[in-house]
Amino acid sequence: MLLSGRRNGRMDGRRPSWRRWRRGRPFWGGLAAIAAGAWICVLPLAPLKIMLQQGVAGIPSVLMGIVMIVLGLTAWWAPHQRTLAGILTTLIATAALVLSNLGGFLIGTLLGILGGGLIFAWQPYATPRAPDATEAAEPTASPGPIPGRDAAADPTRSPTPLHDSQGVQP
Repeated sequence: MLLSGRRNGRMDGRRPSWRRWRRGRPFWGGLAAIAAGAWICVLPLAPLKIMLQQGVAGIPSVLMGIVMIVLGLTAWWAPHQRTLAGILTTLIATAALVLSNLGGFLIGTLLGILGGGLIFAWQPYATPRAPDATEAAEPTASPGPIPGRDAAADPTRSPTPLHDSQGVQP
């Protein structure tokens, strides 16, 4: 029975760890980039009736597909390189439109642009910050900004709750 496997703990440990791994990186963007790379890479190996270009002209298709697959895997295994991976994925997908059978008959190009955009736009989740003793002692409803204690003057307060490992956000 399927429920018995979940009750004895075999699948209970895998699912939360998979969810944590997947949410800790640009998973869907990497998956779209890998699918686009595979689609662009496979089309030159198709039968002659499907292929638009043949011979040496098919080499850029295979190379672009392999690079897009590597960029999708880079987004998964090195999420701190997401900016470079997202930009390069989008550029290669756009170049595949011209160099590789209309970018895998537009499917590979559209998947690559979508994946590159998702990789580039992904931000890591921030862990909730525990309130300091001084913040806990402050009243919740203040009559207005306190001189010297506004958000611009307080170096411990971050304007954004996200932590960016590349140091782009303050």
